[in-house]
Amino acid sequence: MHPEQVKISRIVNPITKGGNEEYYTVCHLRSGVKTIEIDGKIYDDVSNTIFFLHSRHRWKITKTEQAQSAGYILKLSRAILDHPLLSNLHINEVRFFATTEIPTLNLAPGIEKRTQSILEMIDELVGSHLNNKDQAIFSLLNTFFVYCDGQRNIKSVVSENNAKKALVFKYKKLLDKRCCEFHDVEQYASLLNVSGKYLNQCVKEVLNTNAKSLINEQRIMRARHALKFSDKSVKEIGFELGFSSPEYFSSFLKQHTGMSPSLIRN
Repeated sequence: MHPEQVKISRIVNPITKGGNEEYYTVCHLRSGVKTIEIDGKIYDDVSNTIFFLHSRHRWKITKTEQAQSAGYILKLSRAILDHPLLSNLHINEVRFFATTEIPTLNLAPGIEKRTQSILEMIDELVGSHLNNKDQAIFSLLNTFFVYCDGQRNIKSVVSENNAKKALVFKYKKLLDKRCCEFHDVEQYASLLNVSGKYLNQCVKEVLNTNAKSLINEQRIMRARHALKFSDKSVKEIGFELGFSSPEYFSSFLKQHTGMSPSLIRN
């Protein structure tokens, strides 16, 4: 990966401008942002929101004086989006980075924390000289856009009154609250008063993945965040996430990320 293909920076200045350049931009806005102006149109009330901006858009973010950091600006080259790990996601299929429509995602608190954690890890990796950092960055970008894919797919639950989408929406909310406690699809299906087979069918239809993979993604993201940003031992983190032993926790991470807990931490 060329160093200029992925750029990331915190929103710390009173005004941050960009656009009309060879990058596709993700604006991850937190509570410290007052407004974002895109091609002359001003958007307010944008806390906990992600904007996906095509390279042709001009934009300006205005931050409140009190906030030290109000989110992240992530810039990606076309080559990054065409990478095999990302090319099959809805980034391209639903045209996240559109030239006319400007897709936005309003994030629930749990999802906002997850996406923020991913960007923090990308920020740390981009400026490092770690071995295999490119692979780690692509993995994190993939996870970030998987979350965005899911949010975009279930965004219209209320307006469309679609029973399957509504069920998936409830499943994702329940999973966000109880993934440390429940790790089997059947447990969530029971709480939602449906069969595990039907729940998995709905998740597959709405999000193009299976119900178990969403459980694994939640546990992986929480594990990454705890390993990177806490002083808890590997054993403590594993038990908090519901793993019966440190060995099982380590085996799970190696299977799904290719890295051991100590490698993720360092």
